[in-house]
Amino acid sequence: MKPITMEPIGVVSSSRTTAFDDFWDQEQAAVVLDESRYSAEALSGIADFSHVEIVFLMDQLDPHTVETRRRHPRGNPDWPSVGIFAQRAGGRPNRIGVCVCRVLRVEGGRLHVEGLDAIDGTPVLDIKPWVVEFGPRGTVRQPAWMSELMTRYWR
Repeated sequence: MKPITMEPIGVVSSSRTTAFDDFWDQEQAAVVLDESRYSAEALSGIADFSHVEIVFLMDQLDPHTVETRRRHPRGNPDWPSVGIFAQRAGGRPNRIGVCVCRVLRVEGGRLHVEGLDAIDGTPVLDIKPWVVEFGPRGTVRQPAWMSELMTRYWR
């Protein structure tokens, strides 16, 4: 396969400067557009949505820690050993993160959000409005260990 090259559209501005797994809903952050490429008009209409989906690159994660096989999520032996694609861990092959977060407001080229699980300085690859019709169709299921893992993630 051919490599893919992407340019960030902006960067995360947040008070959280180190990655740790829990309490992300306490974070308020902003996506600051690259003003050399995007004017504030690029965010026009986004505040009409309650939520956005932010796609970002976990660039501060050491590439040598990337997983390609199975492991216990968060190193917890009480949870099953599952493949990296059956979890949302940071050590993913392309280090891409995706998060649905609440829109707070737009100020010029800054989109203020709540609950973005990315740290300060993280490159943002894309912003998409959260659209109900793109959400899951049909019954949603997940293993019990994932619900346990997520207990404190957003609080």
